[in-house]
Amino acid sequence: MNDIVSGIMTIAGREPGRTAIVDGRGREITYGELARRVSAVRDAMGGGRPGNDTRPGERARAENGTQPEDQARAEAPARPEDGMRPGDGVLFAVRPGVDAVALALGAVAAGGTLVLADPGLAPDVLAARMAATRPAWVISESLLYTLSGPLRRLARRRGLLLPDLADPLPGHPVRHLYTGPWLPGVPRGALRLSRVLRRSSAVPGPEGYGADPDQPAAVIFTSGTTARPRGVVHTRGSLAAGLEMFRSAFPLGPGDVVHTDQLMLGLPALLAGATWSLPGGGDLAAELAARRATHTFAVPVHLDRLLRETPRLPGTLRYLLLGAAPAPPGVLRRAIEAGPEVLSVYAMTEALPIAIASAHEKLAQAEGDLLGEPLPGVGVRVAEDGELFVSGPHLARRYLGEEPLREVATGDLVRLEGDRLVLLGRKKDMILRDGVNIYPGLYESGIAALPGVAEAAIVGLSDPETGDEEVVLAVVPSEGYDEGLLRRALPEIVDAAALPDRIEPLDAFPRSGRADKLDRAALRDLVARRA
Repeated sequence: MNDIVSGIMTIAGREPGRTAIVDGRGREITYGELARRVSAVRDAMGGGRPGNDTRPGERARAENGTQPEDQARAEAPARPEDGMRPGDGVLFAVRPGVDAVALALGAVAAGGTLVLADPGLAPDVLAARMAATRPAWVISESLLYTLSGPLRRLARRRGLLLPDLADPLPGHPVRHLYTGPWLPGVPRGALRLSRVLRRSSAVPGPEGYGADPDQPAAVIFTSGTTARPRGVVHTRGSLAAGLEMFRSAFPLGPGDVVHTDQLMLGLPALLAGATWSLPGGGDLAAELAARRATHTFAVPVHLDRLLRETPRLPGTLRYLLLGAAPAPPGVLRRAIEAGPEVLSVYAMTEALPIAIASAHEKLAQAEGDLLGEPLPGVGVRVAEDGELFVSGPHLARRYLGEEPLREVATGDLVRLEGDRLVLLGRKKDMILRDGVNIYPGLYESGIAALPGVAEAAIVGLSDPETGDEEVVLAVVPSEGYDEGLLRRALPEIVDAAALPDRIEPLDAFPRSGRADKLDRAALRDLVARRA
């Protein structure tokens, strides 16, 4: 399948009554209904004559929280120049759900490039991202218009920082499509999803949904400064290739239920004719059982919390995928004992996915963190300094404003054992002591597998006078921890030149981001203060 939209339309034409998505409240939507919604959104954004739920009145009135005097809904024919142009940016602010899936796919089918609104960013970073992407459309929940407009001060006090969705780039006109009820802050002339959907009744066929694989489909920001935001530009072709790699990496087909809020696992489910089950925010184990899920995804630190409370997962669950951060051996062992087959996914924003390894394979690895064999179609190159470079049809087209990519540096140091990749650590995390390069990832998983150790991380503290680094082993103890026993065990696991200068037991490691990844910079600061 070379495109997610045409793939869904093909399945909808063949089996329109099959369940495609179950939302967080347990409500089902069929492939036929999903295809109808995607088609309606595409037509509305492509310059047709969609329903237009407008509230007359100046934007200032809405921002002040007052309801305009005239409640009439105005319907005006869309002008051709108001339609989507190929490559137009679409600022997207809709939480995971059926509406989000239909709106995202419909926008891409219309030729748009999704730009995800990331709450919590500093205002100057948001402004730089808007200037770099210059969105022509905004798709949002009505509540978020209110929170970024009339109630923006309250939202900011609660830590929610959003661009001004009604006017994300002053002086640059945009069109709006929203979901949910009208609320103060929704711009005048905005299209309302419910009215757009009323104008479409037939289930469309797959004809007319083919696409240029080089059409930009999404800009995903990974890092950047106000001067130069780093946006990864994926095309419909690169995303489709990545989805196909996921789909071919483990059995997935009609009758399977994939419980996740992750697009890169939910979309392969739809391409395979399976059911995408969206979490409802309750207890994960209970939701897995209620939905009779066969596949799910978890971040290791979240899975650790779950398995401490629910050691056995439902018997319907066949595959548990881990990703976003390395999984400690203790978590891998508990995941295996929970029942399903456990697979660890190695990927990066620029190339989704790269390799997959089973939990059993990772636990059997003596040194380093086993990533697995590169998936079919993934090209790998190991530079002289050990850094891994990847290429392939799933590679992002480019970074925003830069030349096309042929390969991308992962920032990870690896070695090849036959055809298998073994992670040694992040290039920036390498420690230099006495002229010896020390790679923390080579030893951390082995230390974390020792009795009495729940987690282990090695960091270096620079000596400003000598330029050398002190090697510190930080551990989170578990039952039976004994520092003397740990010190005696280390020479069997860690090379003599890499043995730590000191050991620091901590109650927990500092973490950051949605995936709760280990924050090594914060860990360095923490152990430095304890010196």
